[in-house]
Amino acid sequence: MDIDIIEYLRQAVEQGASDLHLCADSAPMIRKHGVLIQLADPVLDAEACRDLIYSILTENQRARFEETWELDFAVVVENLGRFRANAYYSRGTAEAVFRYIPENVPSLETLGLPPIVRRLCSLEQGLVLVTGITGSGKTTTLAAMVEEINVSRAGVIVSVEDPIEYIFSHKLCRVKQREIGSDTKSFPAALRHVLRQDPDVILISEMRDLETIAAAITAAETGHLVLATLHTIDAPKAIDRIVDAFPSDQQGQIIAQLANALQAIVSQRLLPRADGNGRVACAEVMVMNDGVRSCLRDRRFQQILSMIEIGSKEGMITFDESICDLYTQGLITQEEALINARDRNRILAAAPVKRGLHLF
Repeated sequence: MDIDIIEYLRQAVEQGASDLHLCADSAPMIRKHGVLIQLADPVLDAEACRDLIYSILTENQRARFEETWELDFAVVVENLGRFRANAYYSRGTAEAVFRYIPENVPSLETLGLPPIVRRLCSLEQGLVLVTGITGSGKTTTLAAMVEEINVSRAGVIVSVEDPIEYIFSHKLCRVKQREIGSDTKSFPAALRHVLRQDPDVILISEMRDLETIAAAITAAETGHLVLATLHTIDAPKAIDRIVDAFPSDQQGQIIAQLANALQAIVSQRLLPRADGNGRVACAEVMVMNDGVRSCLRDRRFQQILSMIEIGSKEGMITFDESICDLYTQGLITQEEALINARDRNRILAAAPVKRGLHLF
């Protein structure tokens, strides 16, 4: 081939892309500001696509990929950076997606998130979830929260990640990062032993299954701060998913545990900026108080949104409030605001005023 995978990754970074897609019978594609763009390269056939992917895998990774047909891994390219990657098969052909991970962990200030997110980092115990769809910036927000803890108080942070994305240096905290497949067999296996590793904070890159969810809740109940991500669009859906992960005869117990352990849910989206130069974060934050706990215990999940709406004094904010604020600042267009808002009338009644920009 005239070009190797390192060069494709270099092109993706130089063009400011978040992702590189390698698919058979397609030219390489990048995702920039949420939009797919074709690189100016020839179409890859199945053999070329496979060769590109295998060229960057270790022998052990190749064996795992051929055995399981799925592989999450990290790639570090000298003088370029770090990438999170997923290799998979599509119609019998090996394909892959690479996501660029910036070298420096961003601060919470640069992400434009509500002030309550910083206050959540001072919690000593409980479960804090960051939710959103794929590509909504959950990992970046979680990394910024870990870094805030790392620079503000002493302690031990143990992460379980698949794969490790942002690399943390020891500051006030000792940060122990463990990767699935190289440092531990699985999330449940790591979490069964994590309490014996003297953690103050436990980071779980994704709560994927019942065992991981149960272990996270138990750890939060035993006096540890647990930070984790979940693929759901908002707080009510996050609670729904957690509860529905368990058999019906266990759901009552899990609801009781969750009502005691859960501290907050931060849900976020990335919306295209009005000037076309990148994306900006909007967030919905639910903080546990007596009203929210009552809704949770009584399984009145549909009323949680109302609790968020009236909880502004406790730092809570709804997506509609966040979206309206972005629109009035001129950061997003009215069309984008209307697409994402629950209450369209609120957007139609608002008037944009250009102010300082907060970039994600």
